[in-house]
Amino acid sequence: MKRLMLTTAALALAGSLAACGKNGASAPPAAPASMTNTAPVAGSDMSKMDMSGGAKMAKGSGTVTGVDAKAGTLTIDHGAIPEANWPAMTMTFKAAPAVSGAVKAGDKVDFDVKLQGGVGEVTAVRRR
Repeated sequence: MKRLMLTTAALALAGSLAACGKNGASAPPAAPASMTNTAPVAGSDMSKMDMSGGAKMAKGSGTVTGVDAKAGTLTIDHGAIPEANWPAMTMTFKAAPAVSGAVKAGDKVDFDVKLQGGVGEVTAVRRR
């Protein structure tokens, strides 16, 4: 993610220099294909994240900011999740009623998340 942010910043700077008429500014290079599927910004829909391939498990910790039992979701403001290559952000996850019913907004939690097919599902949650 850091590489993506640095590449994006470099592309923006190169484009700005070219627009300003600075000599020596070349056209920004195209982003590598591996960087075209990027993580969303805080509060975005997680379904747009590239999680192709088989299911994998990850662990995270953060603060529950919302529980929607009707929709079967938990929204968590979490720290970085290295196993998923995710920076700290706020995300909405699917969660079974038994899982989402165990917490409320404001709870600080540790959680397990299953990542598969563009969807993250919290499979276990523990209040700290």
